[in-house]
Amino acid sequence: MTDSPALVIFDLDGTLVDPAGSITGGIAFALEAHGLPVPDAATLDSMVGPPLVESLARLADVPAEVVPAVVHAYRRRYISAGMAQSRPYPGIRELLDRLREAGYHLAVATQKPESLAKKLLTIQGLDSRFHSIHGAPDDETLPPLADGKASIVAAALSVNHAAPERSVMIGDRRHDAAGAAANGLPCIAVTWGFAEPGELEALDLAARVADAREAGDAVERLLPLDGRAVAAVAAPVLSGSADPEPVEADSCR
Repeated sequence: MTDSPALVIFDLDGTLVDPAGSITGGIAFALEAHGLPVPDAATLDSMVGPPLVESLARLADVPAEVVPAVVHAYRRRYISAGMAQSRPYPGIRELLDRLREAGYHLAVATQKPESLAKKLLTIQGLDSRFHSIHGAPDDETLPPLADGKASIVAAALSVNHAAPERSVMIGDRRHDAAGAAANGLPCIAVTWGFAEPGELEALDLAARVADAREAGDAVERLLPLDGRAVAAVAAPVLSGSADPEPVEADSCR
């Protein structure tokens, strides 16, 4: 217990980074390119967070045999323009610096393909603030992970040698809360993301926060540091971290 770092696990899109329409616009582009109807804006917004394959089938009624081609078109569009269009939410850089300097370990757990998550965080200048970055398999045409976000959160715990009772999840959707609960973690929900009306109110959350400062306050309240955790600031970046890697345009979204 005393050797376990205090770990804060962040979701990515809708929590750390505002896609600024790059995800929804890319999905609309890919659907149009294949002669498929584009859902309304609210439905497109609800597609931010879950695995793309799941959203295309469940929310856009894309036939199974067309899904791989739509995903491929989306990936190319997102890599060529979408990642640079995205922006960290206000106060996020300061929040990460605040927590890291205090002695927390920081990780990312996202259902975005892992290599793409690393590339996005590198482009936004956030990658070096995290001890590790975890995502879904890079082949996004595969069915979603059977346990949703749970195994991705579990990977963050394992790589950081963190105990659930010394960890917390921060996210904007019910998938984040479910992944946290499956691993015995409390979840802090941010209200600036892509949750549907009433979605957060229906969840068993440790806190709901309206800005980055409140998120930091909630972390410090739920996960107070002991004397040993401060030394974690100087720890080397762990395996599975955000070292920049080349990403092929046809291999991830």
